[in-house]
Amino acid sequence: MAVQKTSPFDPASVRKDFPILHRKVHGKPLIYFDNGATTQKPRVVIETMKRIYEKENSSIHRGVHHLSNRMTEAYEEARNTVRKFIGAANSHEIVFTSGTTGSINAVATSFGEKYVGPGDEVLVTVMEHHANLVPWQMLCEKKGAHLRAIPMNDRGELMLDHLDSLFTERTRILSLTHVSNALGTINPVKDIVARAHERNIPVMIDGAQAVQHLTVDVTDLDCDFYVFSGHKIYGPTGIGILYGKEKWLEDLPPYQYGGDMVDQVSMEKTTFNELPLKFEAGTTNYIGAIGLGKALEYLQGFGLEAIAAHENHLVDYATNYLGQVPGVRIYGKARERIAIFSFRMENIHPYDVGMILDKLGIAVRTGTHCAQPVMQHFGIDGTLRASLAMYNTTDEIKRFVSGLRTAISMLT
Repeated sequence: MAVQKTSPFDPASVRKDFPILHRKVHGKPLIYFDNGATTQKPRVVIETMKRIYEKENSSIHRGVHHLSNRMTEAYEEARNTVRKFIGAANSHEIVFTSGTTGSINAVATSFGEKYVGPGDEVLVTVMEHHANLVPWQMLCEKKGAHLRAIPMNDRGELMLDHLDSLFTERTRILSLTHVSNALGTINPVKDIVARAHERNIPVMIDGAQAVQHLTVDVTDLDCDFYVFSGHKIYGPTGIGILYGKEKWLEDLPPYQYGGDMVDQVSMEKTTFNELPLKFEAGTTNYIGAIGLGKALEYLQGFGLEAIAAHENHLVDYATNYLGQVPGVRIYGKARERIAIFSFRMENIHPYDVGMILDKLGIAVRTGTHCAQPVMQHFGIDGTLRASLAMYNTTDEIKRFVSGLRTAISMLT
């Protein structure tokens, strides 16, 4: 095997910031390879949220007292941190939601109510997470519209030569993933957005698996909407982002009502607040938003390019090592990809392998990964998925592959 060139990124130093990575599972040091489901949290995020709950907590936008004002300022500072992190032009184009799923449902509901009708078409891809498929599917059923999908090849790459034929005069929106959660494929979203915009078709990008691995600039991408979750980018659960171009957020109706999203209310009529509060009904997860802001600041301290270089090194290293394990078939071999490995082992069910790995202290995921159309494409009922992050190491990959060999010896 070729000797891999090391990157300047130091995961050993990074790991010191993540308390959970130093625990043991079943008496073995934890190897956490389930980052596609959720990432672990650095100490700065944990301590920030703990401090707020202990010393600063108060509901935002509602009080004239010190604590409320302080929380409001911190909440809006977090919004601006998100704006800078993804390259948005304005802070009011950043809406806090419950997560990627909440953001997609918001757009599907709001955009769909206004712009999708009988006979219209919504375009997705076959590699979508269910969160970016089912809301559009339900919308189409409700409206009498049609859901169409961009196909993929057996490498797990979108067949974009089909794209122009899939665009029609009835296509109302294209919603696609930036990075496949099941295959690790990085889609050429900038090119896809440009081609859609040539036909005046708006585009939403699901960035749940992208923002923690790639530098994302929504202004450069020119996408109309971009969504992601806090818990997949080293932040808290229950918080997410909906970026929308100002023109769309001004134009679309709110999808939830009450609380901060109102301006004037009478028994006869209600008017809505200005952006972004128009889309933030009720008491939001403001402490989660502040925690997300801290997570993004933490990442910026390393630089996304340095993180990507380290993770690309892990992709090469893991690909080489997995290729030496007999009977392993990797699903998804896109030329542009992140460190997600979906695979099966000949004559062994993924669940059985996952259980053995767990006893060795190695956390992976088994199943369909909320991407059943992907599994249907390959004619399988699921895979074993190892998804890596910036704190993972080549030594962990060696232990992981050793664990796979142990599973083979036990199950065959």
